[in-house]
Amino acid sequence: MSEVYEARRTRLRERCNAGGSAAALVSRPANVRYLAGTAPQGAVLLLGKTEDLLVCSGPPDDRPAQGRPDESLPVRALPGPGGDPAVAAAGFAATQGAESLATEDHHLTVVRHRAMRSVAPGLRLTDLGQAVEQLRVVKDEEEISCLRIGAEIADQALGELLESILVGRTERHLALELERRLVDHGADGPAFPTSVGTGPNSGRGGHRPTDRRVEEGDFLSVCLGATYRGYRCEIGRTFVIGTSPADWQIDLYDLVFSAQRSGREALAPGAACRDVDRAARQALDCAGYAEHLPALTGHGVGLEIDEDPQLAPTAMGKLDACVPVTVEPGVHLPGRGGVRIDDTLVVRPEADGGPELLTITTKELLAL
Repeated sequence: MSEVYEARRTRLRERCNAGGSAAALVSRPANVRYLAGTAPQGAVLLLGKTEDLLVCSGPPDDRPAQGRPDESLPVRALPGPGGDPAVAAAGFAATQGAESLATEDHHLTVVRHRAMRSVAPGLRLTDLGQAVEQLRVVKDEEEISCLRIGAEIADQALGELLESILVGRTERHLALELERRLVDHGADGPAFPTSVGTGPNSGRGGHRPTDRRVEEGDFLSVCLGATYRGYRCEIGRTFVIGTSPADWQIDLYDLVFSAQRSGREALAPGAACRDVDRAARQALDCAGYAEHLPALTGHGVGLEIDEDPQLAPTAMGKLDACVPVTVEPGVHLPGRGGVRIDDTLVVRPEADGGPELLTITTKELLAL
């Protein structure tokens, strides 16, 4: 993997050089991991004028979940507690003879920025912007493989839950069980706090589980994800508990299912992000649910659960091949509940079979 990380750093270095900076300081943890293979707590990556360095506040953690570090990348651990790796890295950049240093201003605090200026007053600090995030959008096949395995783990955990008795159990209990099952099947951990909503809580985006118990006739919506080797996927499904669905539940589910399918089918290299959102949103808007819809239809996933691109009405840009995204329309009706269907897919050209579905748990409306 060393050559992969070196190639990523080379692409970033070329961007920095084009912008007039001979060195760069990467501090956002996901970006450090992308370029170095690991991101110990508080560590930063210096792309130096003469040498790249991973600067840590102490010896790096060698647990597998922390990543597979680039063994060719020198590691500089600070000698004592209380030191700031970002400030130390600025000093190393100045020592290497750099005249300017591009930093991730959207991640650094004002205090840290001032400390860096103090330790290297002759170093001109510029803004690296979202350069690393932009490099991370298109995934290589190794990254997609990690997402695929994470999706398989999430599918397996959800499938096992559906085979158990659900009536009478609380949202909180079900969420904890799902997260335990993710780890049991090989995940680093959950990709985000697992959401379980029952009855009037169902279909609500980002719902935090409560002590409400599952009842007969409830909609049950579940949204979970697994982290595998740092990469995070997402799946969301909605079911009916213990009885045949009511007419209104069938109608609402069919509508959201149709919207989600339209969004999935719109995924293609070159498709405008806002057009994918429109494809999923249109049927729900026409049915009169515009005020009950989430702000966006989907988003990119990878080392973070919410990455670019964003699939939203005002989103700019177009999709590329090998970009993993979620498609997750939903409708929540206050006091009644709702439906959410969420998949993780990889954008692929039509010649390669179109979008690759990673989360394969059935989307049939099941009565559990």
